[in-house]
Amino acid sequence: MPLRSVNCHIAFAASLAALALLGGCATPADPYAAAPASQLLAQSDALGDCMRRLQAFDARVDAAGRRDAEAPRVDGYPFLRVDRYTAFSAPSQADLQALAQAKLDRMAALDAEARGFEATNTRVGMEEQAALDACRGRLVAATRAEAQRVTQAARPPDAYSDAARVLGLYPITQIPFSWGVAGWQQATRELYATPFPEVPVRGERIRYVPADGVPDRVAGQLPSDGGTATAFRMPAVTPARARQLLQQHAPVLVVDTVDDNDRIGGLAWRMSGKDLFIFVDITSPTTYARVAWTEVGGTAALQLVYTFWFPARPAAHPLDFVAGHLDAVVWRVTLDAEGRPLVYDSIHACGCFHMFFPTERVRERPRPLEHEAPFDETMFSPQVVRSPGPGERVIVYLGSGDHNIQRVAVDSPTPAPGMPYRIADENSLRALPLPAAAGGGTRSLYAPDALVPGSQRLERFIFWPMGVPSAGQMRQWGHHATAFIGRRHFDDPRLIERYFFIAPGAD
Repeated sequence: MPLRSVNCHIAFAASLAALALLGGCATPADPYAAAPASQLLAQSDALGDCMRRLQAFDARVDAAGRRDAEAPRVDGYPFLRVDRYTAFSAPSQADLQALAQAKLDRMAALDAEARGFEATNTRVGMEEQAALDACRGRLVAATRAEAQRVTQAARPPDAYSDAARVLGLYPITQIPFSWGVAGWQQATRELYATPFPEVPVRGERIRYVPADGVPDRVAGQLPSDGGTATAFRMPAVTPARARQLLQQHAPVLVVDTVDDNDRIGGLAWRMSGKDLFIFVDITSPTTYARVAWTEVGGTAALQLVYTFWFPARPAAHPLDFVAGHLDAVVWRVTLDAEGRPLVYDSIHACGCFHMFFPTERVRERPRPLEHEAPFDETMFSPQVVRSPGPGERVIVYLGSGDHNIQRVAVDSPTPAPGMPYRIADENSLRALPLPAAAGGGTRSLYAPDALVPGSQRLERFIFWPMGVPSAGQMRQWGHHATAFIGRRHFDDPRLIERYFFIAPGAD
C-alpha cells in the first residue's frame, strides 16, 4: 500500500468531521445480542451461567479498555474468535465435517489465547481464568452438533471502511490516488535497476544477524493434533520444528543508519512525566516472530513472520505527512512442505509498501487477474530472489529514515559478522510489563481498535477516502489492509496463490 505524493488538497476541518463520523460507525457489534448467546443468557442452567460469566468478564475487560482485537469474537458465540485463515481456508478434497470440527477447535483456541492476555492485563486471578476455560469447554461441546453452520457464518471484519469510501467518493478519488501508487512503483523500479554499489548511502550500513535461540512459545496457531492437521491439509509442524524454521530463515538485516531512529530494538512501556508511551530499546536489537498459514495448491503452507521495530520514521521535510513516532518493517517467508522458501513479501506495520520477492520456484500468474478492477493495486514485485541453499540466509537492505527495502540478496557462504538480534515471541507484545510509576501490571502494545497508540500519522487526514482507518498508523496482526485501491489483507490465506503458482518442474 504505497504512499505517496498524491496532489489532494482536502480541507482539514472537513477531514476531522468525516473521521469523527466514521469513528462512530466503527463500533463493533455486541456478540451477546445475537442468538444463541442472547437465548442462553435467559436460561437458568449451567450453560446460561457460563454465558453470564463470560459476559461479566467481557464487561470488565471493556471497562478497563483491555480488549484484545487480534481475532474478534463471533456474534452469538463469544466463546469463539475467528481469524481469516480459519474463516476462509477450505482445502480441496477436505472432509467438510472434519474441517468444521477442526475450525471450531481453532476458534476456541483463539479465544482461550486472547482471554488469557485480557485477563492478565485486567488482573483477573487464575481461579477465574480456570472457570472461564471450563465454561468455554462446556459451550464448545454444546455447539459441536452445529459446527458446520457456525464456522460458515463466522467472518472476521473487513479492514476497510465502506462508509469512508462512500463519504470520500471512492469511485472518483481512487483515480488520483492510483497515480500516486504508480509513481511510487516506478521510483522503486528505478531504484532496483540501479546497480547496488551505486545506491546512495546516507550514513553507515549496520548489519544485524540472528542470535542463536528462539523462545519456547511463538505467536500463531499450529495444528493441535493429527486430526487438525489432516482436516486443514497442513504439513506436520511441531512447535520444535517451527522454532527451528524461524531460526533458519531469519534474515540478515542491513540498515543504512544515520541516527538512532534507524536502529532496531525491543519494545517496552515507559513514563515521561505523567504520560505513558512505547519506547524502542535500541540496546536490545530484536525481531518479534510469529507463524501463520496460507494456501498453495489446495494445501496449507507455513509462513514465518518477522517484525523489526524502529523508534521513529523522522520527517524528511516540513510537509512530510508520513513521519511519526515508531516504525516497523514486517518480513514474511512462505515455505513449502519441506521448509523451503517459495515467496518472500514485506509491508511496514501500517500495511504500507507491500512488495513481493518471489523465488525461482514460483511463477507469477498472468494478468489481468479476475479479482482486480482496472485501478486496483496489484501485486508489485521489484525483484526475484534466489532460494537460499543449506546454510545460506537472505539479506534485506533497508534505507535510512523511511526504512524501505532497497534490495534483497542471498548471503555468501562465509557470512560477515554483525550485531546479533534476538528472536522474540510476538505475543509478548499483547501483555507488556508496565513501569511501577504507571501502577505495574501489564498492558498490550495494541489498543482495542488494534492500532498502536502514539503512532498516528497526518496522512490519515488525506487518505481516509480510500477506506483504510488511520492510514499510516502501526497495527496488530490480522488488521493490515495493504492496498489503498481495491481490497487486500496481509493475512488473507489465498493471497499468495492469488498471484503465484508453483513453477513447472519445481520439486
